[in-house]
Amino acid sequence: MLKTISLSQREYLEIFPMNREDPAEQLGLSFRPTAAAPRRVWMVRELVSAARTALEREYSDIWVEGEISNYRPAESGHLYFTIKDGDAQLKVVMFKTQARLLRFKPVNGMQVIVRGRVTIYESRGELQIYAEFLEPKGAGALQVAFEQLKKKLADEGLFDAAHKKPLPVLPRCIGIITSARGAALRDILNVLGRRHAGVSVLIYPAQVQGEAAPGEVTTALKYFNRTRNVDVIIVARGGGSIEDLAAFNDEVLARAIFASKIPVISAVGHETDFTLADFVAEHRAPTPSAAAEIVVQSRQILNNIIVTQRERMVRAVRFRLLSARNQLHDISQLRTVPRMRYAITRRQQRLDDATYRVTMAQRRILHRCQGRVDVAAARLAHHDLRRVLEGMRRGFKSASERFALAVRGYLRQKASHWERVHGRMETLSPLKILDRGYALVFDAQGKLLREASQVRPGEIVSARLARGSIDAEVKKTKDGI
Repeated sequence: MLKTISLSQREYLEIFPMNREDPAEQLGLSFRPTAAAPRRVWMVRELVSAARTALEREYSDIWVEGEISNYRPAESGHLYFTIKDGDAQLKVVMFKTQARLLRFKPVNGMQVIVRGRVTIYESRGELQIYAEFLEPKGAGALQVAFEQLKKKLADEGLFDAAHKKPLPVLPRCIGIITSARGAALRDILNVLGRRHAGVSVLIYPAQVQGEAAPGEVTTALKYFNRTRNVDVIIVARGGGSIEDLAAFNDEVLARAIFASKIPVISAVGHETDFTLADFVAEHRAPTPSAAAEIVVQSRQILNNIIVTQRERMVRAVRFRLLSARNQLHDISQLRTVPRMRYAITRRQQRLDDATYRVTMAQRRILHRCQGRVDVAAARLAHHDLRRVLEGMRRGFKSASERFALAVRGYLRQKASHWERVHGRMETLSPLKILDRGYALVFDAQGKLLREASQVRPGEIVSARLARGSIDAEVKKTKDGI
């Protein structure tokens, strides 16, 4: 049986506010048709851009694991590849700025972990990730880079024993490339001072850890090869982690060691540490102290050989002397010895006579030569070349003075003659007549006029005066022209 509930107006308004017309709508019981939401049509670019913005906001820094495939490095330095896991795959882009920091080379099939942000490539509508960091799964990036570069250099033959140069037997000067404040330098100097104090040492301080270390060690190697002031080079550093020794796994440094014309000993790290410098160098020392011992070891070996050979020579000489003494004693007991002594004495006397005769003959020859030299010197004294030259010089000077006087007289004579001829020419010159008021008249063709009949009225004539000339027109007068 239904119960009727009566409500006051105030209670009714509290339950059913006035913002709705029908109380049934307040209870969600209205069945009246409502208006449909307006339809929005998206442009493709707008939709992709909105999705990209939402993805980048939601997945701005994530880590993704997968297997590399379709690896493609571009000439610009950017890296493009795909990471896949089962049937799913995701495009990855690593720009040049981040790719330069990679210590290994990505290859297809490598399992890696990528850190970056998810985005959408609008031109193709593809989901991709902009990688900020990349590392191989399992082995570290430095270990992978080490193995890759080691294989590359080994394939090129940089580790072959045929390219190794022999160490010098007695180095006069040893070049050391290491940190000036490191313990490796002290260990090397202690060993050299104890076992080979006379050897010279040239130290090239260089960083052996950090990004600048490979460049400084390479510069030191080039310096020693350019100056050629050392016989062997030791590249040394104390022990450390693979990150600490990464500078000696640099490709440029490895190629500089291979190209060195001076033998290089690599003494990097402890006995269990291996770097690319160890494989390329002529010799690997397990520690810096061992490198110093290797350098001076050849001297010790040579000293031992010398001592051994000296003892053998002393024993051999003593034996030979003893044998010769015995033979001499046996010979002295024979009868032929006095006869030999007499023959030797006679020959010595003949040698003394011959020596005396030769000496006297030389003295006589020298005396005659000395007399000839004295006679020649006396003759030369009467024909002193300096006096002859002095007389010739005085004769030449006198002849020069006479010639100069003759030339000056001749020139004065010619000058006087020229002045007389010039005076007569000036007297006979027609131009002198013009100075007295006369003039020379020429027709239009430049011919000198002597008669008035040579021109006609109206023609132009020119008159040459003492200074300058004038042109005039011929006119007819009552007496003629």
